[in-house]
Amino acid sequence: MPEIHDILKKYWGHSNFRPLQEEIIKSVLDSQPTIALLPTGGGKSVCFQVPALSLEGICIVVSPLIALMKDQVHQLKSKGIKAQALFAGMSKREIDITLDNCVYGEVKFLYVSPERLKTELFLARSERMTVSMLAIDEAHCISQWGYDFRPPYLEIREFIDFLQIQKVIALTASATNTVTKDIAEKLGFINPKIFQKSFARLNLSYSVFETEQKETKLLDILKKVPGSSVVYVRSRKRTREVSDLLKSGKISANYYHAGLTTDERSKRQEAWINNKIRVIVATNAFGMGIDKPDVRTVIHMDLPNSLEAYYQEAGRAGRDERKAYAVALFDPSDVIELRKWVEKSIVEVDFIKRTYQALANFYKLAVGSAELTSFPFDYEAFVQNFNLPTLETFYALKKLEEEGLILQNESTRLKSKLLITQEQTELYKFQISHQNLDFTIKTLLRLYGGELFSNYLNIDEQSIAQITKRSNKEIRQHLKFLHDADIVDYQPVTGKPLITFLTPRYDSNNLPIDVARLKWRKKVALEKLASVEGYVTNKNTCRTEVIQNYFDELDTQSCGICDVCLRRKKDIKDLPIEPIKQELLKSPKNAEQLKQTLRAYLPETINEAIRILIDEDAIVSSQGLFMIKK
Repeated sequence: MPEIHDILKKYWGHSNFRPLQEEIIKSVLDSQPTIALLPTGGGKSVCFQVPALSLEGICIVVSPLIALMKDQVHQLKSKGIKAQALFAGMSKREIDITLDNCVYGEVKFLYVSPERLKTELFLARSERMTVSMLAIDEAHCISQWGYDFRPPYLEIREFIDFLQIQKVIALTASATNTVTKDIAEKLGFINPKIFQKSFARLNLSYSVFETEQKETKLLDILKKVPGSSVVYVRSRKRTREVSDLLKSGKISANYYHAGLTTDERSKRQEAWINNKIRVIVATNAFGMGIDKPDVRTVIHMDLPNSLEAYYQEAGRAGRDERKAYAVALFDPSDVIELRKWVEKSIVEVDFIKRTYQALANFYKLAVGSAELTSFPFDYEAFVQNFNLPTLETFYALKKLEEEGLILQNESTRLKSKLLITQEQTELYKFQISHQNLDFTIKTLLRLYGGELFSNYLNIDEQSIAQITKRSNKEIRQHLKFLHDADIVDYQPVTGKPLITFLTPRYDSNNLPIDVARLKWRKKVALEKLASVEGYVTNKNTCRTEVIQNYFDELDTQSCGICDVCLRRKKDIKDLPIEPIKQELLKSPKNAEQLKQTLRAYLPETINEAIRILIDEDAIVSSQGLFMIKK
């Protein structure tokens, strides 16, 4: 099989691996249970894609987010590597064809959600695949201590045991020691090899500004720091308001949230990626699966719920390793508001059951049906139809997700898809008997070729309409007729979000809700909120060190470029650094002796100077006395 350096050169164009990548790859190839903790933009995908390409068979990749799956499949295909993905919203026929391609074709990577692993169909087909390895992306989702817990991740171990997979790697950008241990335990790893790159980003300057004039400060930052930017806010309404503010300040901007149509989200995202607009103002729905290296600033107008989320979102700045800035703007009321949000997110079990029953009624689902079935979801229509309170229902749906009962996704189809479901002879007979559709069918084949008989392909109704000299509406009607006649499987683009039932529909009275886990998750949420509060109110410790300490990184040192470090450098000029050094060169002294000798300085400035000299490793302490380090 190809050597890993040859693979890296052939597909990625690099002669050398980044730090830790080669060691991680060799650990996987040696069949060591492996956990890789690499920061956002740290090259996690290479750590499983390269070894998979060196092995016979297919690599199954577990990923929780459709955007990440689709982005990685696109990137692999652009390199000439065969990759497929299974996700909510695909038809049964499309799933069947994809799995057949993985069994009989030369597919190297299959991306799946964790929910998919336990289905009878997937288990049966995966037994017939030559599975070389399993990669678990966003592995922190397996831990109840994590900030994005997903119950279906807990069942991955059963899948590993079912197929007796020998090569397994778990990857995440953010995990504390507790979460890392939980990942190993839940996956059944014995003596795993754990690789952790420092959480420090040497090119990323973190800053926090406490201000009641956030909008003014935002404009000030964007005028001082040129280049592409993401501005994060909490609500959809706020995305438009801030975007309008920036436009009024002559800054090119647009807004993005999950409530926009699929087409509009796609256009705005592409415009920002291609630098046609400078600033995108977004909710946290934006950013996953987007690889834009030249982001110069990530600015949070509203605080996220956890330091993990902040680290991931802020880490989208400066992936090109040039100087970049991560800025959090807050006033004291923000922390109070955040705490209220967490408190409001705790909904009663009876209301969770009521919401589940309403969902079942909304789609007219019988008990025992709809496992892994997806439906377009209109939230506004849902709450109005069943007279449900808007905010409480939002959190009830979140709890149903946390319990592994449903999954909410943005729409997965940015383009329409089509597969011809009949053999060529049957298609020809249909064309003869339906002359009004003959030219439409011929145009489909001319544009997209014979692959339409074996694979789902993205199609563009507008292109078909232009060639056939018909309206877009007529073409859609033609394709729908062909679909209803079982000549094609036509999946038109939809802008609506999806909701997926992950289990067969329960009787709501018997809904398996873990009440103890709900209470536990509230406790975890409040602890994570406290870490965010500690980060933004901190004025003395380097921001990077705060992050490193949170993630239990032992070898820390001041970054020198965050707002705390820069302020400390400025303040040092007024501190008795050199006088203290001179006194200690004469003889070791304790703090009180230094204060007696240097009476021209305030005691607190002497304490601060001592602390800085210790941090810089310029002096050491022994038996209560300070002395110059030799």
